[in-house]
Amino acid sequence: VQLVESGGGSVEVGGSLRLSCIISGYPYDDRICMAWARQAPGKKFVLVARIGSDGSTLYGDSVKGRFTISKDNAWTSLFLQMNRLKPEDTAMYYCLVERNCYSDPTNFDYWGQGTQVTVSS
Repeated sequence: VQLVESGGGSVEVGGSLRLSCIISGYPYDDRICMAWARQAPGKKFVLVARIGSDGSTLYGDSVKGRFTISKDNAWTSLFLQMNRLKPEDTAMYYCLVERNCYSDPTNFDYWGQGTQVTVSS
């Protein structure tokens, strides 16, 4: 399974970024959970948002109302629209895929290489 993220970069406080993830080689056709996680320097991985096979979504408390997770109809692309960015959003962002949805991102088996998001004040 390959996951390739793009769209990270540097932005000022209040700005927006859109992350993308291309997914290939996923071996199951019955269900899938796609998610974004992030890790700030010296901190643990945190689930940012996830979307399940039924289309249901879950967001971390710190991003609710600012970030939106979405996917394409083929379940091969995942997106994260990030608005009203804050300095505390600065982190490496990772695309994750797994058959089941978890709240702990470390339970996901498939990870991308990450894309850096830096928000400056």
